[in-house]
Amino acid sequence: MELKNLPYKLYLDESEMPSTWYNVRADMKNKPAPLIHPATLQPLKFEEMQPIFCDELIKQELDNDTRYIEIPEEILNFYKMYRPSPLTHAVFLEKALDTPAHIFYKFEGNNTSGSHKLNSAIAQAYYAKKQGLKGVTTETGAGQWGTALSMACAFFKLDCKVFMVKVSYEQKPFRREVMRTYGAEVTPSPSMNTNVGRKINAEHPGTTGSLGCAISEAVEVAVSSEGYRYVLGSVLNQVLLHQSIIGLETKKACEKFGIKPDIIVGCAGGGSNLGGLIAPFMGEKLRGEADYKFIAVEPASCPSFTRGKFAYDFCDTGKVCPMAKMYTLGHDFIPSPNHAGGLRYHGMSSVLSQLYHDGYMEARAVEQTKVFEAAEQFARTEGILPAPESSHAIRVAIDEALKCKETGEEKTIIIGLTGTGYFDMLAYEQFNNGTMTDYIPTDDDLAVGFAKIPNVAK
Repeated sequence: MELKNLPYKLYLDESEMPSTWYNVRADMKNKPAPLIHPATLQPLKFEEMQPIFCDELIKQELDNDTRYIEIPEEILNFYKMYRPSPLTHAVFLEKALDTPAHIFYKFEGNNTSGSHKLNSAIAQAYYAKKQGLKGVTTETGAGQWGTALSMACAFFKLDCKVFMVKVSYEQKPFRREVMRTYGAEVTPSPSMNTNVGRKINAEHPGTTGSLGCAISEAVEVAVSSEGYRYVLGSVLNQVLLHQSIIGLETKKACEKFGIKPDIIVGCAGGGSNLGGLIAPFMGEKLRGEADYKFIAVEPASCPSFTRGKFAYDFCDTGKVCPMAKMYTLGHDFIPSPNHAGGLRYHGMSSVLSQLYHDGYMEARAVEQTKVFEAAEQFARTEGILPAPESSHAIRVAIDEALKCKETGEEKTIIIGLTGTGYFDMLAYEQFNNGTMTDYIPTDDDLAVGFAKIPNVAK
């Protein structure tokens, strides 16, 4: 089928929705380094992870070999409320750019949580309920993960305690209230409710917080509360596994409608959206069956990939979590309060870090004002107000499409549109008022975080 004859929105039938998740680690020659115990520096064992995570999720976290993992029927039935999600041909954006490139976006904002996060939230809540737990704790940056998890917990009648990065708690009150509407208890982080929160506040007076801070608080509450476990919305292997539903659907839609992507672009904070989107395509590349150009896009203010160190580091600021080998700016790095809250994590998924280190993907860092220029162009042409996080991918996709305009190449580009930006209007207001600024950390700024990275010779 010629691309010009494609329908605007490309839908799979419900019967075509994948029934398994894809585990990209099974096809990686260099497996991601294991989580290690901060005291012994040895790989974490199943029983050592049990006080923190749900049992079934630990099994998924440690499984580097099973290529396909069956999605339980209860999760599939929940998915069918909003999946399959559409792969949309951005014909109006293409026209505005006057480019020979073909642009498609996989839209994950067609559910009440407003983002892709629900794909893993419902899975993690299901396994917590199956284990007989009372509730779960978590952190959230911009609030998409907290919103998704509060929905999932309400569905399975689980208690949900969310530590929300303080700057986002203040910038995004409506997303906070959605969480509370679904029954979650939402606390700005760092708080004075936990030992680690009080310590962080004492060491960084007036801090606006970070995902690393919020993780520390959520883990402390989980391990000190009977019947609770901690769940995470990004970074971990298990989360990328659940999010592979995005890429599997995208690949099926491409095959159904005769599309061969050349470039696949996703925003990168911890790695859940990007890892999920590229998973089956990356599998083909790893197996030597096809080749694609993968681009991870991150904020210039929190450049984990492009300026970070590939090393073992704590996953959280309070150093209560295991250590992961990843691209990191240092667990003590407090990013500037930019509006892409979901991308303000000091590290990156171990899976994506290993793939990037091995040269299978590229990374770019972009400034906030340029991101919002792209966001508004997308909104005015495609009719969807994109989340600030997603707009990082839109920015680079537009840049790639304009390169095609210069060269005359007819490349096909797929964007991961993680969700909508309707709770991010303070950011759009600042951009429209001309008060939005860009912050790029200096080498000296980054050196402070790098100095705190543990010296682990692995």
